Amino acid sequence: MFSPRWLAVSFSGAFLLAASAATPGVAPPPPCTSTVVGTLEIVPFTSKLFANTRNLRVWLPPGYEDAANAARRYPVLYLLDAQNLFDGCTAFDHVHEWRVDETLSQLIGAGAVPPLLVVGIDNAGAQRAHEFLPYKDSIYAPQMSEPAGRQFPEFLATEVLPFIAAKYRVEPGPQTIGGSSYGGIAALYAVLTRPDLFHSALIESPSLQVGNGQLLRDTEHLFRGPRKVYLGIGGSEFDGGPASVDNVAFVALFHALEANLRHAALHPPKVLAVVQNEGQHNEAAWAARLPAALKFLYGPE
Repeated sequence: MFSPRWLAVSFSGAFLLAASAATPGVAPPPPCTSTVVGTLEIVPFTSKLFANTRNLRVWLPPGYEDAANAARRYPVLYLLDAQNLFDGCTAFDHVHEWRVDETLSQLIGAGAVPPLLVVGIDNAGAQRAHEFLPYKDSIYAPQMSEPAGRQFPEFLATEVLPFIAAKYRVEPGPQTIGGSSYGGIAALYAVLTRPDLFHSALIESPSLQVGNGQLLRDTEHLFRGPRKVYLGIGGSEFDGGPASVDNVAFVALFHALEANLRHAALHPPKVLAVVQNEGQHNEAAWAARLPAALKFLYGPE
């Protein structure tokens, strides 16, 4: 049976700490070589709301620091689980990352999308699920305490976004938010509840089982939808391949969310829904689908 990847990531910080401890008689692993392309600023950030400190990983587009662009302001893509976005050394498995920097460098260079900033927000390690989820995951984590994810949009609105606006040259107005797994749930909840902050979303492999499907009930009668929503999922996120009962159910939930968004009463969003039959629940799959997501969200209409 599948071991839920969205739970394993919650404890990645503890795993990395344990793995780094010296073992007598065993040579330490060679130092990891960063895979970052372009300029990535890593900024420690303390949250009053959650009473903790994490990193914001801010990727600057080519030309951002040029004198000729000193007055230019840029759209922003906010992405969750920033440890897994830019650098294989900080990724969950120390290898596979979303390749956000490589992909955007190529797309911007080709003129397929405009230059934009990416603000990656680190997850809180063992408190990841607690911060991200607006509802308990009673299916795969029945013992978890009541989560605080309904406060996550407030964390963004009152702490992260003002900080970024004060430090970087960003366009005013709503932007795009994205994430995967539990992070996809946090991003979806934010774009639904704070349209003043976010007009679009990039949702990968959303864990729609939380609240026993509560987000599907939340979206069943949307009055007004976001502007654009990219939805991605793999057909093999659980063990057993696309024909397994779990994968069939997971994809069915995905299509129910797609239908709910498309049927918003007022201004239904443009939706791109991608099912990659052999895609698994991991960064490699999300990286493979990222170019299409970015071109849909930021490319020419």
